[in-house]
Parts: sequence; structure tokens; C-alpha cells
Amino acid sequence: MFSKILIANRGEIACRVIKTARRMGIKTVAVYSDADRDALHVSMADEAIRIGPPPSAESYLVIDNILQACHDTGAEAVHPGYGFLSENAVFAERLAEAGIVFIGPNVHAIECMGDKITSKKLAHEAGVNTIPGHTDVIESADAAVSIAGKIGYPVMLKASAGGGGKGMRIARNDDECRDGFERATNEARSSFGDDRVFLEKFIEQPRHIEIQVIADKHGNVIYLGERECSLQRRHQKVIEEAPSPLLDPETRAAMGAQAVALARAVNYESAGTVECIVDNDRNFYFLEMNTRLQVEHPVTEFVTGLDLVELMIRVAAGEPLPLSQSDVEIVGWSIEARIYAEDPFRGFLPSVGRLVRFVPPEESSFIRLDTGVYEGGEVSMHYDPMIAKLITYGATRDAAISHMREALNKFYVRGVSHNISFLAALIEHTRFREGRISTNMIAEEYPDGFHPSDLVHDDPGMLLSVAASIHIRYMWRAAGISGQLPGYERTVDRDWVVVLEGKLHPVQVERISGGHQINYGGELYDVLSDWQFGQPLFNGTVNGQEICIQVERRNLHYRLFHWGSQVDIMVLTQRAAELLACMPVKQPPDMSRFLLSPMPGLLTQLRVEVGNEVRSGQDVAVVEAMKMENVLVAQRDAKVSKVLAGVGDTLAVDQPILEFE
Repeated sequence: MFSKILIANRGEIACRVIKTARRMGIKTVAVYSDADRDALHVSMADEAIRIGPPPSAESYLVIDNILQACHDTGAEAVHPGYGFLSENAVFAERLAEAGIVFIGPNVHAIECMGDKITSKKLAHEAGVNTIPGHTDVIESADAAVSIAGKIGYPVMLKASAGGGGKGMRIARNDDECRDGFERATNEARSSFGDDRVFLEKFIEQPRHIEIQVIADKHGNVIYLGERECSLQRRHQKVIEEAPSPLLDPETRAAMGAQAVALARAVNYESAGTVECIVDNDRNFYFLEMNTRLQVEHPVTEFVTGLDLVELMIRVAAGEPLPLSQSDVEIVGWSIEARIYAEDPFRGFLPSVGRLVRFVPPEESSFIRLDTGVYEGGEVSMHYDPMIAKLITYGATRDAAISHMREALNKFYVRGVSHNISFLAALIEHTRFREGRISTNMIAEEYPDGFHPSDLVHDDPGMLLSVAASIHIRYMWRAAGISGQLPGYERTVDRDWVVVLEGKLHPVQVERISGGHQINYGGELYDVLSDWQFGQPLFNGTVNGQEICIQVERRNLHYRLFHWGSQVDIMVLTQRAAELLACMPVKQPPDMSRFLLSPMPGLLTQLRVEVGNEVRSGQDVAVVEAMKMENVLVAQRDAKVSKVLAGVGDTLAVDQPILEFE
């Protein structure tokens, strides 16, 4: 067994590998860019070594720097995690030449299966079900349009070296095909250093289901069940689960058998994933093979009881698999939700900055957290915006969903925007609850984006009552501090007005043992809690029902977060409420004359100049953030009067780029 391994990655996956290596008694080496100098994986590892400046193309993707780090630290093996160099055959070959073990498949398997064009040809030759398409490299946008016309729209343009939703575009006509080819090519070049793109038929209402395989160097290959990964936004997985609510035992066995046959065809070893598109009739088609550990591997670990990272390390060290196919048991259900630094109420634009507060739910036999961040740390614009992966387990799917609902409710993040509200809405959605999901579900259910109105709390009286109880606690504390002088004693009124979404709600508050009783519209709410001032979570009961509500005090407002709903509430005296109604509303400044950057990022293209006439919907600029290109368009017909930012500038949120007449 190895005595020291290097993790050629960052963030949560680096931390994940370190945990298993530590349990196995293996020392670890972390690598970091200047942006990650204070990252969690750096502090967790036994050693850490700098490999370059923030851009991944100058640090995590530089093979020579990784090799030098191995040489300097004496690392015997390298675990690549996922992304970056994990499916890079040249990297694996260079490691082998240096006498360093690659904790992953052999170079031949990476070359055959890591390349999506080659893998489709091999899968077809092996008799595996494949999707109709053009598997040769497409040279131009015109060629893409010609091929799409023969296959028939809709089609999917995909980066050959792609993954994680990067370099993928759906096209339903010639114009979308041309534009999609350019976008996919640019993203592929930026993310993977490989701009090859291929094209295939896009199956309507598809489900994305993948088979986990593991193989050793002695010819043993098994599959560890499937993962349902259909809930996606812009081809990026959002929620995954194991097993799939769609598959029956016969389909599972057939998919597993094909996955194993494909792995054997290329003498595969280590962990790998065979991804398939499945329709509602359980017909399945080979999509691609990822020759690495998947982001969503924890759900498989929960239902099988196996540690995939440990198996990868042992296989790389030459050990045979410790189990056979008949030993694999799928027990219970597991769900994973990806917590991203993005604003779901602003088109899911990425968010960067410092994590002012980071209080995740406590881990248990039902809750697992994989993260690479900590309170006070930074979410950088240079890398993927993932904050954490939240994984829950239950004996049944409903139990796993219930644990996820509770865990999301307790996940407290401040300082950057996050998608927890969106995840909470998905978990509660009828289609998800019933298992009627597809890769199109999010686009179909939220065609105009995700909005606060999509999250309506089913018991606003409960939120009003908790806010009133919290406010009275503050009032009694203030009375106790300033009313101690004889003759100046203060009392706290029982009549208050709760202001929610501009509406006034009179309530009466009485102190009772352990909390308060709130009379709202004739209905009584007993709010009991040992909550202390400043605590981010209000744990207690309302009419005997356990609750956990995130709470912030913002001047006159209390911001409450519960079941994904976020509300701002004021609790006022009756007179203050009357005066509030007389206050004028401050109008926001008119910024319609400006093109604003909707996110922090790098301005990579500016397609207009001063004096140019633009039309509504015309592309005028491109901002790159979190490895994705974002095209900015003019919102109205106008003339460019000023250029306020240049190509290569790093932009802040809402920073003006252009001014129009």
C-alpha cells in the first residue's frame, strides 16, 4: 500500500480523498493555486505545495507542475479527483513514465472511453445500445448544420472531452445549431483545452441514469447499481439519487451487464461510470463513459456501504476487489443535493465572495456533508461555484427526502448567494415526490426562471408568530437593561402589528412558560424555544410541532428562512405601523441606459463600439465566469454612447459595461 499520495485537485473532492486516505493511514499532499492558499484542502493535508497562479490553465491543469510537486514531496501515487486532469491520458502517461501510480484507469481505457467520440464507436462495436448521431469531429458550424439536417432536429452538440455540463448545447434549428457550435467549441477550449465537438440526436423527455462500475487489475469487473441524475439545469446535475425510481430489476441488470461488458472491452480498471439516456419505457442508450470518480458518488456509497475512494486506492496498489457481483447489495435510498454559490432569483448567476457564515447541518448516519469551504473562506470566480454536497439516507425514498428537507432547512449560508431555496422547492415538487422526472423537468416547471413566488409558505401564521416571539424577547431584554432605575421601569405591550409583504397583521403576545402564545386572527400559536440572541437557527416547537427556522435581525427587519421560503418581517407598535403607511417609497435609480454585468467575471468579448446602433436582443458582450461563457444582449434599440469597460477587465456585479443614448 502507498505511504503517501498527492491529490491533483481542489475543493470538496480533495477534502473527500484526504478523509479516506487518513483513515487508511496514508499521508496526503495537497496542491494549490494562489487563490486557494487558504483553502480547506490545504489545511487538511499533511503537506501542501503551490503549483501556480489562480487560473486553472496556469496551475491545476499544468502537468509539469503536478509532476514537480510529486517529485518534491515523494508522493508515490496521484488521485486526480474529477475534472481538471482526471481524464487526461497524457497526464496518466507522464505519471507512469515518472514511476508514479495514477489512481484511476490505465491510459488505454482513458483514451478509448474518456473521448466521447471514440467511446461511442467502441460501444456500438461491442453491441451496446447507442444514440443515433455523428461521432466524427465536426470541423465547422456549416458542417454541424448539414449533419443536423440529416439526423433531424433536435440535436445535441457536445464537447468530445467534456463533462459537468460544459461544452453542451441543444439546437432545434439551423440558427441555434450554428450558435451552439460556436458556444460549445469555445467552452470546450476554455474548460478542457480541447475544442473538438460532436453531434447526436436529442431524445425528448429523457432520463439520465448512470451505472457505477469498479474493476481491478486482475480482470474482475462489477457494477454497483445505478444513480438517477435527471434533475439538471443547463446540463448541470442538481439533485441525484440512488437507486432510480424508474428502473425495475430486469432493466437494472441489463444496464449493469452492458456497462460491465463495455469496461471489459477496454481492460478497464478503477472506478468508472457508464452514463445512459433512458426513456419512460425503460429503453436505454449509451451516452458516454466517465473514466473517473463522479461528483455524485456518495449516494452509491450510502446504499452499498462501500467507500469508492478506498476501492480506487486499493485497486491502484494492485489489490484485487474484495467483493464479487453477488456480494453487492443495494439497501435503502440516498439523495444528493449540490449547494452552489449562485442566485436562483437572478437567473442562477454565480456569486463570489467571502462566506461570512457557514453553518451546515450536523452529520449523522442519515446526513453527510462533502465540502471544501469553511466559515470565513472565499468562493473564487476562478473555479466551479460548488459550496458543498449534501447527502441524505433513509430506509425508503420518502425517508431520504424527509431527511433532505430537514437538512436543507438547517443549512445556514451567508455572504454569498446560494441555491438552497431552489433545492428545497425541487425536493417538495410533486413531480419529484412521485418520481416523474426528466432532464427537462426544471426547464418545463420554471420556464421563466425561478422566482420567490414559486415558494409560498403553507403556514404564514407560523412565521408571523415566530417573528413576534423573537421580537418580544428583544423588547423584554431592552426593558430589562434600560428600565432598572426606580421610577423608570418599562413594560412591554401585548399588542403588536406584524408587517409581511406590505400587509399589516395585528397580533397579541402573551408570555407563557418556555416561550410565548401569539393570537393571530383568533388562532393561537404556542411558540416554545430556548433560542438565544444572535443564534442563526431558531429551534423549538409551534403548537407542539418541531421547527427549525433560520433567522437574521436586520435593523427593523427579521429575515426568516423556512422550507425554502425567505420572508422579511417587521414587528411594530400600532402607532409605528400607522406612521409606516405614510412613508414615501424610495424609487431605485434608472439604470436602463447602461449594460450592466449581471455577475462577477471576466469581460472576454465586446462586440460593439461607440456610435454603433444596436437592436433589442443583439449580442453585445461576453462575460466568462465559473468556466462558463455568458452572452449579454441589448434590452432595447439604442445607440452606444460610451464604452465603460474593456476586454480583459475583471467585472463586479452590476458594473456598467456600456452606456446607451
